[in-house]
Amino acid sequence: MAVLNYENRRDGCYLGESAALNIINEEIVVASGAGVLYPGTVLAKITASSKYVVHDTALANGAEIPANAVILFSRVDATAADRKAVATVNGPATINGNDLTYKAGMTDAAKKAVNAALRLKGMKVLPQHAG
Repeated sequence: MAVLNYENRRDGCYLGESAALNIINEEIVVASGAGVLYPGTVLAKITASSKYVVHDTALANGAEIPANAVILFSRVDATAADRKAVATVNGPATINGNDLTYKAGMTDAAKKAVNAALRLKGMKVLPQHAG
């Protein structure tokens, strides 16, 4: 099996068939402190600020809610400041689950909950690649 190098991922690497990129993607703000993130990272919106961080079931700020999940389209460095970025926020789109990056230690059940929430937004994570 090939080793995946996240630092060399191309923009939108996770996308299969989709509507035009300007229909499924939107500009978002990634919160300061989120670090360097790569295409395919599953993010979620913080309710109070509407900024995004890596989806994490251990949080209690809205970013733990699967329905708030989106997928980062291109690399962003939000280590020291908020950064504008692009994310896939709705479909129709097919998503290669092998190219999604979840927070380390996320359970299979939590990944499946995110995948189900993405599906409700029209983003179908391919079953053979899910969680």
